[in-house]
Amino acid sequence: MNYLCLIYYDEQRVDAMTDEQWHALVARCLSCADELRASGHMLAGEPLQSVRTARTVRVRDGVTSVVDGPFAETREQLAGFYLIEAADMREAEAIAAKIPPAGIGCVEIRPLRQLPHR
Repeated sequence: MNYLCLIYYDEQRVDAMTDEQWHALVARCLSCADELRASGHMLAGEPLQSVRTARTVRVRDGVTSVVDGPFAETREQLAGFYLIEAADMREAEAIAAKIPPAGIGCVEIRPLRQLPHR
């Protein structure tokens, strides 16, 4: 089964990191991705730019509105994702626990929904 691991952390905390701390975190993330790919668990993954670059789009009654930033006010922001394959939720949890930003934020695991084929 496929799972999306959504990476959340406080951007202010990350912005406060020294270059050395940031580069060490990135190196751990890249190493983790390499290990997950080698084990056959990693399907895809990408980091996201800051929420300062985000736009939220809504369409209501045919009218489109676009506002700056994410819609929700939260302490932690979506920073990226890992798309993984795991036997079940327990294995997905074990994999998510290895993702380095879990140590400074959290990893939300969501099973992918299967849509009917046409």
